[in-house]
Amino acid sequence: QVQLVESGGGLVQSGGSLRLSCAASRFNLDHYAIGWFRQAPGKEREGVSCINDSGGVTEYIDSVKGRFAISRDNARNTVYLQMNSLKPEDTAVYYCAIHIASLNCGSWSTTDFGAWGQGTQVTVSS
Repeated sequence: QVQLVESGGGLVQSGGSLRLSCAASRFNLDHYAIGWFRQAPGKEREGVSCINDSGGVTEYIDSVKGRFAISRDNARNTVYLQMNSLKPEDTAVYYCAIHIASLNCGSWSTTDFGAWGQGTQVTVSS
């Protein structure tokens, strides 16, 4: 089964930073656009950021622009999400997934993404 693995979550104080990693062991991520999503308790899963297959195009939701940065290291087969100036409202389980409909990000509908990992918990205390 093709699946991604997220890591790097944890507990951090407001204003702190974390770097999440998204890795794949059975296929090459450089063939895909990769999205980061998050899901807080009682809320729907929402797209946070996306990077295209080459890494030349990145997209973010408004609430994280200027604070989060997505990047990829295709040699390491890993995609990262650097999260700075974290806020309590960033608390959620973070997931990565491959875009199965486009090499560019395009639609952020969860139905256009696959190979979801198990997620990594990010908790930001106030």
